[in-house]
Amino acid sequence: MARKPTRTRRELPPKRARNLLTASGIRVDGNNPVDYKDVALLRQFLSDKGRIRGRRVTGLSPQEQRQVATAIRNAREMALLPYDSRR
Repeated sequence: MARKPTRTRRELPPKRARNLLTASGIRVDGNNPVDYKDVALLRQFLSDKGRIRGRRVTGLSPQEQRQVATAIRNAREMALLPYDSRR
């Protein structure tokens, strides 16, 4: 009885792509693409509990992630966004 040939790595089905938020939505202009007053955009980068999502999840560059995090912190200070939603 002949054995089935083993599948090589190339023949395996491709991995599913992760559901990433695209960075194209925040590149409005080159100088200051993120504004703390744009609450609808900033909510995309918050989890259900109100925590800032990481770069692996958002798909942003390090500079863009820092700008988003700073804008979220400013929006929280101005009471536009909640600090957390556990309460």
